[in-house]
Amino acid sequence: MNWYLTKLVFRIVCGAGEHIPQFDEQLRLITAYDEKEAFDKAFHLGKQEEDSFINSRNEIVQWLFINISEMKSLGSLSDGLELYSRIEEKDSAAHFINCVNRKAEKLRNELPTHYKL
Repeated sequence: MNWYLTKLVFRIVCGAGEHIPQFDEQLRLITAYDEKEAFDKAFHLGKQEEDSFINSRNEIVQWLFINISEMKSLGSLSDGLELYSRIEEKDSAAHFINCVNRKAEKLRNELPTHYKL
């Protein structure tokens, strides 16, 4: 069996859908013998997880599975294995670095006391 990282894409529609289009991209780990089986399993998972419910404004909210937009073979899993990478281009390096550091600090503060550096 091999491991695959797949990206499932859902569209979120509230009411009649007269709002800015919303999409949810989810990274999912799939185990399969080959790429075809991994794609089929991920696709089936996406269809299974389509959902609809009534929100607090009494509108139907639908999560509609669109498709699988990415799939990467991971081979065997190992400590430190890169799962995902994205290059960012920002107007302000200082602002971006500050934002990353704030997020890291928030994560660090949420750790149990005995795990903090």
